[in-house]
Amino acid sequence: MQTFSGKQIGLRALEPYDLETLYKWENNPEIWQLGQTLKPFSRDILVRYLETAQLDIFESRQVRFVIHKIGKPNEVVGLIDLFDFDPFNQRAGVGILIGEVSDRKQGYAIEALSLLCQYSFEILMLHQLYCSIHAINEPSIKLFTKGGFTKTGQRTDWIKTRTGWQTEFFYQLSIQEWESKAE
Repeated sequence: MQTFSGKQIGLRALEPYDLETLYKWENNPEIWQLGQTLKPFSRDILVRYLETAQLDIFESRQVRFVIHKIGKPNEVVGLIDLFDFDPFNQRAGVGILIGEVSDRKQGYAIEALSLLCQYSFEILMLHQLYCSIHAINEPSIKLFTKGGFTKTGQRTDWIKTRTGWQTEFFYQLSIQEWESKAE
């Protein structure tokens, strides 16, 4: 897997030495509320995941990249992934996590999203990317909007949380929109 680099960060494949970082982030209950996680992951499960993470996206229907600081592949700031990869309809979902609060609002996420879009549209030749965002997740809404994604729908009272039901927004970015933004 080729490494994609921006000004501040690069994207690289998961490595076995990423286990402890994955373990820490995947088992953070504060992050669970933004996804669909309901229980902790064991190290054994994550080791098995890392063993299969090198599968081709056409086999696994997903790919996860490590977001690292430029020139420092071991200084990990987050993860970004494509999931629900559908080669027939040429689309995939996008998920992103900047793991530590101190690394947020540094421009890492928008740069990683831009690199992932480049990979998705130029290498995988996808037609579109999409994401679902909790309506109360303002940072993610701002990120994907800045990245060129357009809100195309919502699911009212879609996500059950400890504090009540949350609405979820649906965002999309087509290759045409991405290309016109790049011009």
